[in-house]
Amino acid sequence: MTAQAFARPCLETQTMIDIPTHAAPPRALPFYRILYVQVLFAIAVGILLGHYAPGLGEAMKPLGDGFIKLVKMIIAPVIFLTVTTGIAAMSDLKKVGRVTGKAMLYFLTFSTLALIIGMIVSHVVQPGAGMHIDPSTLDQGAVATYVSKAHDSTISGFLMNIIPDTMLSPFVSGDILQVLFIAVLSGIALAIIGERAKPVLDLLTALAAPVFKIVEILMKAAPIGAFGAMAFTIGKYGIGSVLNLALLVGTFYVTAVLFVLFVLGAVARYNGFSILKLARYIREELLLVLGTSSSEAALPTLMQKMEGAGCSKSVVGLVIPTGYSFNLDGTNIYMTMTALFIAQACDIPLSLGDQILLLLVAMLSSKGAAGVTGAGFITLAATLSVIPSVPVAGIALILGVDRFMSECRALTNLVGNATAAVVVARWEGELDKRRLDATLASGEMPLEPGTDVHPSLPAEVEGQAQAA
Repeated sequence: MTAQAFARPCLETQTMIDIPTHAAPPRALPFYRILYVQVLFAIAVGILLGHYAPGLGEAMKPLGDGFIKLVKMIIAPVIFLTVTTGIAAMSDLKKVGRVTGKAMLYFLTFSTLALIIGMIVSHVVQPGAGMHIDPSTLDQGAVATYVSKAHDSTISGFLMNIIPDTMLSPFVSGDILQVLFIAVLSGIALAIIGERAKPVLDLLTALAAPVFKIVEILMKAAPIGAFGAMAFTIGKYGIGSVLNLALLVGTFYVTAVLFVLFVLGAVARYNGFSILKLARYIREELLLVLGTSSSEAALPTLMQKMEGAGCSKSVVGLVIPTGYSFNLDGTNIYMTMTALFIAQACDIPLSLGDQILLLLVAMLSSKGAAGVTGAGFITLAATLSVIPSVPVAGIALILGVDRFMSECRALTNLVGNATAAVVVARWEGELDKRRLDATLASGEMPLEPGTDVHPSLPAEVEGQAQAA
């Protein structure tokens, strides 16, 4: 029996449970108890504190770092349980390879497009032109740490690092790709064993409930983390540091927004949903990323939300974690744009061959950039180290504003991965379109998994949905 055939009677059974079709909708939470409102307020307070009391703002850094550590603590179990149970439930193991292949095709296509767009915009706007920087005057020491890390970031090293030392070591190190590797192997093994693996599968499924409850508890601290991270950023670098390189930062933000609205927007429209409604649906995750500059902070809840929006568990489990290393649209735009900015600022003309080499190297090196603060900067250093005509020390020019650009990188990456989950689920026939439409219309998660009951839709609309 296929997964779809199995799911259909389950959904029909759920709709027959006593869910009053004309019941009054749940009482709305006061606005000050809504998570994204709290995070938005915390970001604003953090900016004010960092600007007017820079020393105190810098001292708030442990709050942001602590929250990110809390979330990273739970990422490995979330990915393992989601991916393992999703794959184990598949009766056709060819489907695993098919979903992965479709996801990689999507990632490669749009990552390459993002690189090309970043390069084209840099040529048109020329944000670094006229600065006339002498490369010999750049502070080598300021970027020495990033350059040393970049030298360790080889393609073969990245591929070998996917294989962990032991089965348990990924859960200690927290490496997303290693956890994903173990989860895929475990899921395939359980699927092959079949009926004898049912007790193990039942145990893992039961474990998922308390793990996601832990995620829910940790998210209560999101405003504190966003406040601490933003206060530190403004306190250390100052709003003035953005103004010094405003053209580069502004060009990057505008390009990223246009990429989301027009490129991802066209993909969304073709696949039957609105990119703006999707962005509204994941607004809590976007604001969390805005405050912490880390898309990893939103990984657990993003997986929950995409499953709640009608994407199958197996597709979400494969696409979202893999996308965190292979589908980095924002990082790709940033890499070609800043590389050309440095060349323009140092009056270094790049030949067509140099630019093609830059594209190819960036296409490969960006696949190793995880969704954490500073990873894009290290990847940029790794890319420039292969282009002899552009000085790696040139990244010192953008060191002061990279933190602000990292927020936009992470936001674009997050929207790109959410879009990829819906698109790949639709390609695979694993998308509940009715639930997706209802979820995006309400902008909220369904009250119960597997149903189309949403807290912000009128009871009459819910009744019609249930009757359908």
